[in-house]
Amino acid sequence: MYPRFTSEIPCLYPHFSLRRAGGIHGQYSDLLSLFEYGGWPSHSNYLFLGDYVDHGKQSLETICLLLAYKIKYPQHFFLLRGNHECASINRIYGFYDECKQRFNVRLWKEFTDCFNCLPVAALLEDKILCMHGGLSPELNNLNQINTLKPPTDVPDSGLLCDLMWSDPSKDIEGWGPNDRGISFTFGADRVTEFLQKHDLDLICRAHHV
Repeated sequence: MYPRFTSEIPCLYPHFSLRRAGGIHGQYSDLLSLFEYGGWPSHSNYLFLGDYVDHGKQSLETICLLLAYKIKYPQHFFLLRGNHECASINRIYGFYDECKQRFNVRLWKEFTDCFNCLPVAALLEDKILCMHGGLSPELNNLNQINTLKPPTDVPDSGLLCDLMWSDPSKDIEGWGPNDRGISFTFGADRVTEFLQKHDLDLICRAHHV
């Protein structure tokens, strides 16, 4: 049976084997190595947790290949949004310049429209919540994620911002300031509390990975 997938939270049926991958950041050769190691999308299932562009030199090859696989295998290949899939960020950290130098600014704007429509979280087998960043003090019910209707840019605060930007910290309890200058940090107590409240087993993120 194929997994259900909505624009907000894909829900995978039990025993659906899925490989999860952190940020690629324009490192096309590493993406190919990942497929060689974990299996090509024609034979394996993938969930990518954002940050496909910036920093590396081949962001265009990277995001185009990922989108092509999403089109070819829509029921087995999933792409979540990362904080670098945002115009205000990739305008600075390389993707805008790569598009402008190799093609034109219009192409960058087309990708911006695409990024604004990417889902921001995934719920696997009703037990594993995945996002790029982390938890939010505003996230009291998983259905709130369904209210984040695309297309949308990433704001400077609020639930969507936190899902893209927040970080865990072993040095605090509760919520704390984030050295990034945006969103929050959260302690292990917040993770435990969240898992128990929502009957989850794991929070899976990729902001540092």
